[in-house]
Amino acid sequence: MSQITSHILDTALGSPAAGVTITLYQRDGDGWAKIGSGLTNDDGRIPNLCPASEVLPGGTYRLHFATGAYFDAINAPVFYPWVEVVFHVDGGGQHYHIPLLLSPFGYSTYRGS
Repeated sequence: MSQITSHILDTALGSPAAGVTITLYQRDGDGWAKIGSGLTNDDGRIPNLCPASEVLPGGTYRLHFATGAYFDAINAPVFYPWVEVVFHVDGGGQHYHIPLLLSPFGYSTYRGS
């Protein structure tokens, strides 16, 4: 399993959000370096944002959720075309799970397990 994972639940539909592109970035000086990207599966999960064997160094990371394309695909209004969550990794190989609870007009996130 990747050191960083995510899970998206569509709270308006009460179901997982499948087919959402999630991209992981690492803060690099004044910019961001892309680490990995993928699509959520039928369960709304993305288990492979970075190789399972890779230990990420401590630092600041960002998950970019491409929510606009998802809402377009299900014919829902697009108020948030994307969601970005910035978080800190301590280093040392700890697992970080960052769920996203999503609806057309709101979202919430937290550190999961």
